[in-house]
Amino acid sequence: MTLLTFRFAPSPNGELHLGHAYSALLNQRMAAQAGGRLLLRIEDIDVLRCTPEFEAGIFRDLEWLGLNWEQPVRRQSEHFAEYRAVLDRLIAEELVYPAFMSRGEIRAFIAETGGRDWPRDPDGVPLYPPLDKHLPARERKRRIADNMPFAWRLDVEAAMARFAAGLSWAEFIDETMSATRTVAARPQDWGDVIVARRDIPTSYHLAVVVDDALQDISHVVRGLDLYSATGVQRLLQQLLGLSPPRYFHHRLILGPDGRKLSKSFKDTGLAALRDAGVPARDVRHLLELD
Repeated sequence: MTLLTFRFAPSPNGELHLGHAYSALLNQRMAAQAGGRLLLRIEDIDVLRCTPEFEAGIFRDLEWLGLNWEQPVRRQSEHFAEYRAVLDRLIAEELVYPAFMSRGEIRAFIAETGGRDWPRDPDGVPLYPPLDKHLPARERKRRIADNMPFAWRLDVEAAMARFAAGLSWAEFIDETMSATRTVAARPQDWGDVIVARRDIPTSYHLAVVVDDALQDISHVVRGLDLYSATGVQRLLQQLLGLSPPRYFHHRLILGPDGRKLSKSFKDTGLAALRDAGVPARDVRHLLELD
C-alpha cells in the first residue's frame, strides 16, 4: 500500500510567521491521521532574496514547534537542471514564448489601449499584453542575441486548446479528508503566466508541479491564497503528463487589522515569539492545533 505523502514548502526569504506555523502543523496533523509521510521542501529559486540565514531560521522555528519530517530535504536551487529539461520540452512544443516587455512598457501599453478596463488576474495584476506572443521568430532570436531581458511565458490559449474537455482538480471539503468536490480549473484567468526567467530556468508554478510529481506528493495542504493558482498548476501538470495530487486549501491566519500575515510587512515572526519565551504549546493552542 502506497503511503499518503504531504509536504510543507516554505521559502527562505524572510522569517516564518503564525500563518506558516498553522500550515506546517496542519500538514503534520493530517499526515499523522492518515498514517502518511511529511516532507519538507525549501523553495529557494529566488536566489536574490533567499538566504542561508533565513533557511537556518526555518529549521529552528519548525523544530521549536515540534515538527518532524523525513530526510532528505529538497532544495529547489539544487535542481535547476531538472527544471531546465522540462522548460526545454515546453519550448520545443511551442507552448511558451519569450516575453520582453518591462513593467513600465506594460503599464504604458495598457494605458494607451485598455486603461482601467484591461483584464486582471485573481490577484488584481493586469494580464500580459499579447504583443510578444505574435513576434516573428527572427525578431525573437534577434532580441535574445542582443541580450534583451525576457521571461518565458506560457501560451495559455495554445495550451488550453489541447484540452477541449476542460480541466479540474479534486479539493477536500474539510481536513478530515472524508469527502471531496471537483473544482473547475480556470488557468485562463491568469493570462500568460511566467514559467521561467532567462537566468533562472523555472518559476514557482513550474517548480512546484515538477517537485510534487518527483516527490510523489499525494496531498497538497496550503493556504486559500493559492486556491486560484491551482488552475495554472493543473494545466502544467496536464501538459507534462504528471498525475495531480489532491488539494486542501486551508483558512488564512489574519492579523488584528484583518489582513493576511506577510513576511513583507514584518508581521510577528515565530523567532520573535520564541525569543520572547512564548512556549510552542501556546502557539499551537492559539492556532487551535493542540
